[in-house]
Amino acid sequence: MKEWPFLKKLSSLKKWPGLKKWPLLERWRFSQRRILWGLIGIVLLILLYTFAIIPLVEARKKADEEILLKRRALLRYEEYLGNRKIFEEELDRTLKQYEMIQGRLLAGETPQLGSASLQEIVRRVSEKDGVGIRSFRMLEPKETDSYRKVSIQIDFNPNNSMLNLGQFIYDIETHEKELMISEMDLLVLNIRMPNQVQGSMVISGLMKGTKLKEKGKER
Repeated sequence: MKEWPFLKKLSSLKKWPGLKKWPLLERWRFSQRRILWGLIGIVLLILLYTFAIIPLVEARKKADEEILLKRRALLRYEEYLGNRKIFEEELDRTLKQYEMIQGRLLAGETPQLGSASLQEIVRRVSEKDGVGIRSFRMLEPKETDSYRKVSIQIDFNPNNSMLNLGQFIYDIETHEKELMISEMDLLVLNIRMPNQVQGSMVISGLMKGTKLKEKGKER
């Protein structure tokens, strides 16, 4: 084994005659082999710490984190099971509200079909209330976030009864479908006979919009 230079110097010090007079220095004699084994031991300890102890500590830490996450998930699941009845009731209530809203929309997949459905409803209500309609005209539909608003303009014949006209307006506004009178233009033909009224109205209804249909398909 090749000797290190500084160890050669230490070995050469042993030959000095003056050192024999110092017993303390004679006790500090050590071999190159002892130093080498000491260095090997230090290296082995470093390797053991780097490749064995540190990975074990990291693995333990990771395992503890996974256990904590699983415990939290288990607690959430237990909480869900405990509140399952409440969630089911809320879901059932939401579905009923959704079905109710869908029932208030006009039938049809296109604006033309929606307008035709709206026109048929207005025609039936006008016949029931005794209001004669002279013409229907489809207006440009408007898209909202989730719905499409379709409108028709009606021109009605002179009406001799304000009561009938008032009932017609009431029946449109309180219809089972989501209807509204967005514009109204009334004309009294004879001031001496104010009950005789004619004019026009814009009646609107809601139907499924493009975004709402896409959400329905995703379900």
